[in-house]
Amino acid sequence: MHTLAESWGVTCRRTGKATWVRLECPVSTPFAATEHRITGLPAEVTRRPPPPPEPALPRGHPGHRAQWAEREGQWFLAEAGELLAGQLDEDMVAALTGQLLVPRLADWCGIWLTTDHAGVRLSRVWHTDERHIRTLRRSLEKDPPSSALRTTGLPWPWPECETTHNTGGSALAFPLVAGGRYHGTLLIGQAGQPELTDTVVRLIEDVARRTAQAVVTARHYTRQATISRTLQRRQLPTSLAAIPGIDTAIVYEPWAEGQTVGGDFYDLFPMGRHRWCFLLGDVSGHDMEAMSVTGLARHLVRLLAREGHGVETLLNRLNHAMAEEATETTTLRGEHEGARLLSLLYGELEPDPTTGNTRCTIASAGHPPPLRLTTNGTVTSVARPQILLGVEEHTNYHADTLTLTPGETLLCVTDGVTERRNGTHQLDDDNGLARILATCTGLGAKAVAERIRRTTHDFSTQPIDDDLAILVLEAVPVLRSAGTITTGHPHGEY
Repeated sequence: MHTLAESWGVTCRRTGKATWVRLECPVSTPFAATEHRITGLPAEVTRRPPPPPEPALPRGHPGHRAQWAEREGQWFLAEAGELLAGQLDEDMVAALTGQLLVPRLADWCGIWLTTDHAGVRLSRVWHTDERHIRTLRRSLEKDPPSSALRTTGLPWPWPECETTHNTGGSALAFPLVAGGRYHGTLLIGQAGQPELTDTVVRLIEDVARRTAQAVVTARHYTRQATISRTLQRRQLPTSLAAIPGIDTAIVYEPWAEGQTVGGDFYDLFPMGRHRWCFLLGDVSGHDMEAMSVTGLARHLVRLLAREGHGVETLLNRLNHAMAEEATETTTLRGEHEGARLLSLLYGELEPDPTTGNTRCTIASAGHPPPLRLTTNGTVTSVARPQILLGVEEHTNYHADTLTLTPGETLLCVTDGVTERRNGTHQLDDDNGLARILATCTGLGAKAVAERIRRTTHDFSTQPIDDDLAILVLEAVPVLRSAGTITTGHPHGEY
């Protein structure tokens, strides 16, 4: 690889920050001194001298790093602290540290970080000449620092393969310590005659402290993000059960940025050889507590179903549990905390392989009613509205029964669809969702789910402001039945 710049860097000054490069250029006659003029330009333009160059880091004479540290050190330290504090990845912290120190205070540096197994790994290596980074890394990896290193500015053996001109130099090690704990080691090297004055060493020590604190912050963020992702993965099923005679499709888009699970949830699971259960629910709120309730409710529904409870008794028991949890929350945290309300659409499917029909028993607890699309384009609501779960402890829920014939579709959505707003209007005003479903006659489950999703997004130019969940069940000949799932990304596969 051909290198255009001899060296480069960023100079921090009181009035701003300048990026600079050093190029090898042949000496040429100044423009103002040439005998040739550009035709058509005024004489004062052709005589104008070139602008003064940007101030760059002084190099090429003894003591230039010490002088720079004395003059610009505090401003550099403030800039470095701000850059490092904004990073949420420990390897990016190490990379920035290397670029901040080289070539201002060192000709090369390596940043070692601790691992989860009490070891260290060489995270990043930086050199004034990028062609030597790989060689330097191999040399440094032969002699990793000890995790017991606590002495700052400790002399370090010069890497055997580092030098270009075999001039040698001086290397120092600085432990990365924050909160009394060791998080890694910063190695720096200066080729030739060293300029490691007290000012330079103190400045590097300050950078090492800021690097250590930034690494701790990045690790805390990574740890919390990992915990969050792990918990979220447990809230939703990893796959949908395949039902003979039923084609299924799910669209799931959580509202909160960076989350894979929100307040909406779904499930589809087998109960024996000839019966399947499905649900679509919505917990009030979008925070982590709402997410925890979604997981609790989904697993509790599975548990109650496997104990043999039908649709009605299952909802009654789930309502009792939610009401008790609401009472305990109010008692412990006060009225201002509020209870977590749960809307749920729950049903059972029993396909008949002889007739090709599917018996569906379904109940809605405070949920947008499911819609049935027949083969002639008629759309009807198939479940009576009932109160939310967790509001009245002794409420008795009732189920409705219907038969889906091949070609018919059952659409279940959360209020992220029905309450999608465009100004003062909602998507489901004047049976808007039923009118959209009527245009889906003849479409398969996947196509219906995509049309509802796309129409919901296109209903307004504003971003979606709630979780979005769509479950489509289509009665089909047995050979066509399959289960598919789409989460998070609006353009994913169904």
